[in-house]
Amino acid sequence: MIVATASRFSRPLVAVVLIVIAVVLDQAIKLAVEAYLPLEEAVTVLPMLALYRTYNLGVAFSLLSGMEREFIIGMRVVIVAFVLWLWRRTPGERGFAHLGFTLIVAGAIGNLIDGFVYGHVIDYILFYTQTWSFAVFNLADSFISIGAALVILDELLGSRKAARASESE
Repeated sequence: MIVATASRFSRPLVAVVLIVIAVVLDQAIKLAVEAYLPLEEAVTVLPMLALYRTYNLGVAFSLLSGMEREFIIGMRVVIVAFVLWLWRRTPGERGFAHLGFTLIVAGAIGNLIDGFVYGHVIDYILFYTQTWSFAVFNLADSFISIGAALVILDELLGSRKAARASESE
């Protein structure tokens, strides 16, 4: 008999501490970007990586940028509530999923704060080549993307684990 143990990221206190640290880090960087980085002027950090302050009026990759600010903020609140609901319903031993949900919530809260405080999201990371550039994004967006990848990874690993368990029975 296999006994599943709860992941530390399934514990509410651990998740809250991680969310607070991530949001504080995100907001501190955005304050520095606002104070020191010129608007829409690339500052090369490495080949193919620049800091480039711009404002996003929509959601990820400027989607829905024509929508009302209140709609965007409301949508982010609903997303945070939904991800928290998923976090609570996910079994405790699914550590990657719990960590992923925690990072998604942290990123969404970071961008939600921007919407309330500035009326837009502050983006500042740009990957590019001479012929191509990726959308400008921020640390909160990275938390959301990494979190989503962890949830997907957890699903893939969970499916494999379930298949192996049913084969051994």
